[in-house]
Amino acid sequence: MKVAHPSTAANYFHLLRLQMRMPFRKPLVVVAPKKLLRFQGATSSIADFNEGTTFKPIIEDQNPKAVAANQVRKVILCSGQVYFELEKERTAREANDVVIVRVESLCPWPFEDIAATFK
Repeated sequence: MKVAHPSTAANYFHLLRLQMRMPFRKPLVVVAPKKLLRFQGATSSIADFNEGTTFKPIIEDQNPKAVAANQVRKVILCSGQVYFELEKERTAREANDVVIVRVESLCPWPFEDIAATFK
């Protein structure tokens, strides 16, 4: 079984495409509230749908003002619309030493990807 909580249009598209292209069928549970349709950050550019792009089990922090990796104070793992609320609060507080990582695949849990992010 696969459980996912995509937070961007491109990741949602790639998740559905991956499900249809699998040689066997297994259940897919997608947690996708309509509230995400209103967030500007949940949109995707056309380049995110190009050939060679795939479903991302995690999306690393994309803060352009982030501090160096050795100065990070806190790493937050979240999923879906919670990211946008955390991002809004981080911007308001100017807490650039906090890294927010979106976990898009809840089952199976992306152990290797998260371990690589923490390194």
